[in-house]
Amino acid sequence: MFGLIVSGRLVQTEFHQVSETQFLFNIPEADKINHVVIFMTGQTPFPDDLGGAVYFSWPRPEGPVWTLLGHISNSKPSAIFKISSLKASSEDDSGSTGPHFGAMSQQQSHLAQIGVSVEPLTQLAQQTPAPKVAAAQAVPAFSEFSTKMAENLFNYTSSFAQTQAQMTPQPEELFVPLSTLKKWYENFQRRLQHNPFFWKS
Repeated sequence: MFGLIVSGRLVQTEFHQVSETQFLFNIPEADKINHVVIFMTGQTPFPDDLGGAVYFSWPRPEGPVWTLLGHISNSKPSAIFKISSLKASSEDDSGSTGPHFGAMSQQQSHLAQIGVSVEPLTQLAQQTPAPKVAAAQAVPAFSEFSTKMAENLFNYTSSFAQTQAQMTPQPEELFVPLSTLKKWYENFQRRLQHNPFFWKS
């Protein structure tokens, strides 16, 4: 019913069913993994009004703690999740939630796990992924919005461009050279590509 993709590895369709509604993928040697894709194979759909909450667990001395990544459903049969930030913050339990996936244990120190819990769609809609996952998913949309906003500003102001000969002297008005705005736009683009949230600092 489910499959898992880790970049550079074969598609993984072998999972452990730990209960009627819970399924578990083991990901060995997970240290350098940044993203995972969970998907439905298309052979068996979810029953009506049900979907799958997707959880991630990184090995910890005190035992597995499950962090909600998001969900999949018949109408959203696949999803990609960034997990590198979750591994880096493994000492912080603030984003942790989720069920216990049976007695399966992470005996290897570098064995991560992905759990899928079949739950009602109404319940899935009320769940909130871990903050770092939500932030990662929001980056592409935010970057696109910021780029469009800056382009719109540049195009709008460029439409008022005049040569010095065309300008009517207006002592009360201040004018900014178009080259200055162009330089701002280029710097904005460069900083946005480096860090989409640079404006928060």
